[in-house]
Amino acid sequence: MIDVPSYRFAAGAQQLASALASSLPPDAVLSDTPVTANRPAGADGVDVHAAGRSFRAAQVVLAVPPALALERIDFADALPDDLVRLARSTPVWMGAVAKVVARYSTAFWREDGLAGAAFSRVGPLQEIHYMSGVDGRPAALFGFAHARTVRPGFEAAVAAQLGACFGPAAAAEAVYVQDWSHETWTAPRSVHALSDYSFFGHDLYQRPFLDGRLHWASTETATEDAGHIQGALHSGERAARAVLSATAHGRGQY
Repeated sequence: MIDVPSYRFAAGAQQLASALASSLPPDAVLSDTPVTANRPAGADGVDVHAAGRSFRAAQVVLAVPPALALERIDFADALPDDLVRLARSTPVWMGAVAKVVARYSTAFWREDGLAGAAFSRVGPLQEIHYMSGVDGRPAALFGFAHARTVRPGFEAAVAAQLGACFGPAAAAEAVYVQDWSHETWTAPRSVHALSDYSFFGHDLYQRPFLDGRLHWASTETATEDAGHIQGALHSGERAARAVLSATAHGRGQY
């Protein structure tokens, strides 16, 4: 057995972020406003520059992969060298991976007593898992492939592999490919060169910087379940506790 029981978001993981955002005051969340600089302003906090706008923040939480943050955000050379080296070397979880979803009219594999899960070395997908919706609809399988294998003929190779694993019925109604290595807000240019996952949850990520005002909160920085949504939640909770502690000591407000 390669899959274990797990909880899933019936309407997708986005519903969690959307629900949290809806509970906040109007205009508390600014979408389509990428941060380009975090510059220390001494005892006054951190100046945050985003999409042509500037904000003065008492506390800043970075919830993006460290390597991406170092590539896209100007920190005015205020971060220590050891942290900069660590962040630039930390892999992005699934950043160099493509996710492939094959949709079907029915979960035909169940009729054959199959779980819809497999490990494979005969095609681009390294592993295949069940991904059907509630009550098995829509029926779907998904798998992961190295992003570098996504080139002309990729979908045909996926189809051949699914057929080899599950038989002729595995001809999909539709195939969707998400190449994370080409996602602007997921992967830095160096994503294919980052491979040392021992940097996940590093001690430096557990500490605040910029005079105690900058906190790390992506899944790569988690000490538990790094790389998974549980890790993202753990790191977010850690950062939230740090901000609340700073606020209680007069560093999170003016």
